Amino acid sequence: MAIRHTNEVQENKMQIDKPEEGKIDEDLYSRQLYVLGKEAMLKMQNSNVLIIGLKGLGVEIAKNVALAGVKSLSLYDPEPVTLQDLSSQFFLSEKDIGEQRAFATSSKLSELNHYVPISIITELSESSLKSFQVIVTTETSLEKQVQINEFTHANNIKFISAATRGLFGQAFIDFGDSFTVLDQTGEEPKQGIVSDIEPDGTVTMLDDSRHDLEDGRYVKFSEVQGIERLNDGQLFKIKVLGPYAFKIDFDNSWGTYEKGGIFTEVKVPQTVSFKKLSDQLNDPEYLYSDFAKLDRPPQLHLGFQALHQFQNAHEGQLPKPHHEEDANQLLKLTENLAEQVPSILGEGTEVDSKLIKELSYQARGDLPAVNAFFGGLVAQEVLKACSGKFNPIKQWLYYDSLESLPDSDRTEETCASINSRYDNQIAVFGLSHIQKIANLKVFLVGAGAIGCEMLKNWAMMGLGSGPNGKIVLTDNDSIEKSNLNRQFLFRPKDVGQNKSEVAARAVVEMNPDLAGKIEAKVDKVGPETENIFDNSFWQGLDVVTNALDNIEARAYVDRRCVFFKKPLLESGTLGTKGNTQVVIPRLTESYSSSQDPPEKSIPLCTLRSFPNKIDHTIAWAKSLFQGYFSEAPENVNLYLSQPNYVENILKQSGDAKGTLETISQYLNERPYTFEDCIKWARLQFETKFNHEIQQLLYNFPKDSVTSTGAPFWSGPKRAPTPLEFDIDNEDHFNFVVGGANLLAFIYGLKGDQGEPDKAHYKAVLDTLKIEPFKPRSDVKIQADDNDPDPNANGNDLNDDVIQKLSDSLPPPSSLAGYRLTPAEFEKDDDTNHHIQFIAAASNCRALNYSIETADKQKTKFIAGRIVPAIATTTALVTGLITLELYKVVFGKEKIEDYKNGFVNLALPFFGFSEPIASPQSKYNDKSFDQIWDRFDIDKDLTLQELLDKFEKDEGLAINMLSYGVSLLYASFHPPKKLKDRLPLKLTELIKTVSKKAIPAHESKLIFEICADDKEGEDVEVPYICLHLD
Repeated sequence: MAIRHTNEVQENKMQIDKPEEGKIDEDLYSRQLYVLGKEAMLKMQNSNVLIIGLKGLGVEIAKNVALAGVKSLSLYDPEPVTLQDLSSQFFLSEKDIGEQRAFATSSKLSELNHYVPISIITELSESSLKSFQVIVTTETSLEKQVQINEFTHANNIKFISAATRGLFGQAFIDFGDSFTVLDQTGEEPKQGIVSDIEPDGTVTMLDDSRHDLEDGRYVKFSEVQGIERLNDGQLFKIKVLGPYAFKIDFDNSWGTYEKGGIFTEVKVPQTVSFKKLSDQLNDPEYLYSDFAKLDRPPQLHLGFQALHQFQNAHEGQLPKPHHEEDANQLLKLTENLAEQVPSILGEGTEVDSKLIKELSYQARGDLPAVNAFFGGLVAQEVLKACSGKFNPIKQWLYYDSLESLPDSDRTEETCASINSRYDNQIAVFGLSHIQKIANLKVFLVGAGAIGCEMLKNWAMMGLGSGPNGKIVLTDNDSIEKSNLNRQFLFRPKDVGQNKSEVAARAVVEMNPDLAGKIEAKVDKVGPETENIFDNSFWQGLDVVTNALDNIEARAYVDRRCVFFKKPLLESGTLGTKGNTQVVIPRLTESYSSSQDPPEKSIPLCTLRSFPNKIDHTIAWAKSLFQGYFSEAPENVNLYLSQPNYVENILKQSGDAKGTLETISQYLNERPYTFEDCIKWARLQFETKFNHEIQQLLYNFPKDSVTSTGAPFWSGPKRAPTPLEFDIDNEDHFNFVVGGANLLAFIYGLKGDQGEPDKAHYKAVLDTLKIEPFKPRSDVKIQADDNDPDPNANGNDLNDDVIQKLSDSLPPPSSLAGYRLTPAEFEKDDDTNHHIQFIAAASNCRALNYSIETADKQKTKFIAGRIVPAIATTTALVTGLITLELYKVVFGKEKIEDYKNGFVNLALPFFGFSEPIASPQSKYNDKSFDQIWDRFDIDKDLTLQELLDKFEKDEGLAINMLSYGVSLLYASFHPPKKLKDRLPLKLTELIKTVSKKAIPAHESKLIFEICADDKEGEDVEVPYICLHLD
C-alpha cells in the first residue's frame, strides 16, 4: 500500500500520541464528549478515514475530522497547488505553488491533533482503499466516484462524496445496505414519574408533567407497585396520547396499578439501508436543506451531473465565469439528461434554464463560506459513519445561497481572472464586489470557536485587507487545553496566551494581505470599556459580528449596534445545534427583541429534602461546596476585616444565626493539621448523609400520611435511607478526600500530594469517635413548596442567643492579618478536588434516595453548566453567517433577501426563515420604527428650547424628561424648580440634577421622554439623542 506518513516528511517531526485503549483525553475532548458520548468517541478512535481532494472543501472536512479525533486520517491529492487554490485552502501559501496539494497540506493538518496521525496515499487501488472505514471524495470525476463507490458498497466501507461550485453545493451519502444508528438524536433519554397505569395500557404523568416523548419511542419502567412485572427491564413501544399520557401494550393480567413508578426512555438502535451511487443517480432520495426551495434539488441533481459531462468534453475544465457559450452548453447537457431520465424532474417540469446557467457562471467559484458549510456537514457525516451516533443524510443534499449574489449585473469582464488568490471569488461576485469586501471595517467580538472559524473565512475572503479595510478583534480570555479541540487557530504551545493575539497572528499567516490590518485587543466589551470602544470607534465600523458565549455580552453589543445603526451578525451553537441571526438597521428586529424562556429552576423544598433525580442531588452538592469552601471563608474574612460586621448582618434578611454559627466554627474549631481536615470531612459525611436523613425520617416517618390521608412518601417524594460510612465505598471515600483537601486549601494547609493513601485515612478515622444520632423535636422541615418556610424568619432571635453567638467569636484584633482562602469553583482542573467533592456528595445523596448515581463526567457537565460543542457545527454555522455578510456588504434592502437559520446536524434538520421585521408605531400620523428610530439633536439646546422645538416640529408636549436615573424635567415640578431649570442647556441641566460631570469620552447623550400628542393623549415615542460631536 503506497502511504507516506506526514511525520516522515516534516522537518520538525510531530509527536503522535496513541491514546490508551478505552481511554479518552478528557482535558482535550471535554466539550465534544458531551456531544458524542464516550462510546461514540471510542469507536471513532478505531476508524481510519481517507479524504480525496484537498482544495478548499477537502481541507475543511479534513480539519474538522482531525479535530474530532479518529484513529488516522489519510489524504490523496497529487495535483499541484495553484495560486487560485488559495481562494479557500487555508493551509496552503504561495510558497506551496507547484507542490502536490496533499503533501503541502499535511504538515499543517498534523498540528491540529497529536492523537491523529496524518498520512498521504499515492494511489487509489483497491488494496489501498480496503484499509479504510470511511472514504470521502471531493474534486473527483463522477466516473471515479462511481468506481470507488462500487468497491466501498461491496466491502462495507462508508462512502461520502461532496462538491461545491460557487454558491452551490452537493453531498451524497452511502453507508451500505445495513447501517446501524445507535442514537438518532443525541438527546438525553426522557424520564418521568407515573401517576397511573390503566388496564388498557394508558400511562399518565404526575402533576401535569409533560413526558416529551414521540410516537414509536421505547420506554422501560421501575418502582411500579401493583404491576411488578413492568419493572423487569422489558421495553415497551409507546403511542403518544397527548403531552401528559402515552399508551403501552401489556398483559393486564399482570396486576392492577397501585402507586409509584418511573418511566425511562431507552434508545433502541435502528437499521438504515442505503443505495449505491450508480442507483441513486437515476432514482435520487433527497434531504431538503431549504423548504422554500423544494423545486431546486432535482434541477441541481441534473445540473451537477451535467457539469461532469462538460468537464469530460473540455479536458477537465469547468465552464468559464459568465461565459454564455459555456452556459448554453451546460444547459443543453442538462436538458439531455432530463430527457433520458424524465422521472427526476417529474412530468411537465422543465429544466430551470436561469438556475442552470447560474450554476455554469459560478462553476469555477470557490467560496470559503460554502466550503465551511459543507465542510462541517460532511465531517459530521464522517463521524456518524465511524460511530453510529445520529441519523445520517439520506442520500443527497443540495444547497445554494443565490440570495447572496449582488443585485448589480455581473459580466464576463467583471468576473474575469486577474491572476490573484481571489480569482475564484471574483468569478462569482465580480471584482468590484471583492474590493468592497477588502475595504470593510469590521469588529469581531470573541475569538473562541466561532471567532476562529469566522477569522479563517474572512482571511480567505481578503476581508479588511484593502487600503481602507480593517479588522478589530477583541477577547479577554486566554487559551486553555480544552479549546484546542475546536478553536483550530490555536496549538498546544499557545496555551496560556491571549486568544485574540494568537488568532490574529494565525490568520495573517494564512493570508499575508492582512498584515497590519488586524488589531487584536484583550478588552471585554461592556459599559466599563466605553472609553476604549467609544463613539468614534462604533461610528467607524461597517459591520459587527458576535462570536460570544453569553447572553449578557451579546445583548450589550446588540444595544450598541442599534444605537449606532450598525448591522450585526449573530450566531451560536449548542452541540449539533446551531443558529444564525442577522440584524439589519431599520429592517429587522434586534437580537434583544426576543428572549429564550428562563431555565426551569429546582424548587427549594425539592433541593433541601425531597430530590428525585440526579440533577437535584448535583445542584445540592454544588450548593454544599459553595457553602463549605466559598461562602463560609468569605464570611469569616468579612468578619475579620469589617467593623460592626455582626450588627450589620443582623440588619439584613437571611439566616444570620447560621452565618454567625459558621464563622464561630471556622474560627474556633479550625484545623491545624491535614489529619484534622480528614476528621472534619468524616464528621460532615455523618451529618449530611446519616443524621440529617434520620432527622427527616423522624419528622416524616415512612408510614406518614398527608392531611388527605394519602401516603406522604409517594409521587415525587422518595423516602430516604441513612448511609453508614464505608471507606471502601468509592463515593464515601471521595467525599472525605475531596472535603479534607478543600478544607486544607482554605486554611493554607498541605493536603494530599498525589493519590490519597487510603491506609492513612483509615488510621486517622479509626481514632475518631462518631456520636450517635439524637432526634430533635425543635427542627422544622418544609414539606411542600406551597407551604410557608418554617425557618424563613431566621433573624427573629432573642438577644440571649445573639449575645451568646457574638461572645463565642474571637475578637478580630486577636487575629490581625489572618484570612482564609475561599475556593473559587473551577470545573476543568481535576487536581483541585472541586468536581471530586461535588460528584461524591451528589452520589452519596443519590444513594440516600435510591437515585441512580452519575459519573464524574456527567456531574462536571451539570455542575459546571458546560455548553457542549463540536467543530463541525461551528464550521457550518460560520459558513451560514458569512453568506449573510455578503448580503450586508452588497447592500440588500429587502427583508426577504436575508435568512435566519437553525440547524441540527444530529437529525439532520435545516430550517431557514425570513428575519422578523422591526415593529412600527405612530404618533400624530407620523410613523416610526420602535427599535431603530430616535430624535437626533445636533445642538446643546436649553430645556425651554427643547420643549418648544418638540411642540412646534413634532406636535408633542413633553411632560417628563430623564437622563439615566435623573429626572431632569416634569410638568408637575414646582414653578420655582421649573424657573431655575428651563434656561439651562441640556448638558448643564444634567450636571445640576445628577451632581456628576459628563464623562469626557461621551459625545452622545440619551434622554428618555414622556409626551402627549395633539389630542392630549399619552403616546409612545422614540428617545432623544443629543450629539455633542
